[in-house]
Amino acid sequence: MCGRFQLSVKGKEISERFLTELFDELHRPPAEGAKPPLGFNCAPMQWLPVITNVEPHKISHLRWGLVPSWAKDASAAAIMINSRAETVREKPSFRKAFASRRCLVPSNGFYEWKKETGQPYRIFLRNEKLFAMAGLWEQWISPTGEIIRTFSILTTEANGLMRGVHHRMPVILPREKEQIWLKSFDENELEVLLSPYPENEMDMYPVSRAVNNVRNDDERLIRPELPTSSLFD
Repeated sequence: MCGRFQLSVKGKEISERFLTELFDELHRPPAEGAKPPLGFNCAPMQWLPVITNVEPHKISHLRWGLVPSWAKDASAAAIMINSRAETVREKPSFRKAFASRRCLVPSNGFYEWKKETGQPYRIFLRNEKLFAMAGLWEQWISPTGEIIRTFSILTTEANGLMRGVHHRMPVILPREKEQIWLKSFDENELEVLLSPYPENEMDMYPVSRAVNNVRNDDERLIRPELPTSSLFD
């Protein structure tokens, strides 16, 4: 799965990498009185930067946790942060979005927890500071008329590197395939992209358990740490 990720860069870096409009501050401004987000701990239900197929040259801020357009309420959003690549063409919650509402989710790392110990790891690409995870997005209108746009990150089976930590991983798109994900309407062509990223192009290391708390959002979350053996260390 993918439950937390990192996007700790400036807007200029996103602009140059994905050819989008330039924003000095990449993350959506926080509520009044809160600290500006730094992007070291992007979490579900936050408003995060994505690039949609309908506005491919613009950064859009969507809430992480998909709400299908036909949903009666948004209560399931927190458990729809991921969508399984193997069933995305079948599940009612995702199949229409897969056909016509896809997005890139920029990142420079993501976190996963080893089940046996609860130890968090940071996973990243060796030769690419920034990469794109494959996403789906939806637009939902609340009973009060508020328009809310949301997204989900696609997951696939883990590659050899990831299997020692978790059996699933986000779908990371090869750079040369990102525009296919945004622009193609051939579902067979799109489905081919939903495979594990080559393990020899990735790396990972253990990080602080401070990442467990979404209120922690600073550079210490990505510093390598010796793994601990207990959930309560």
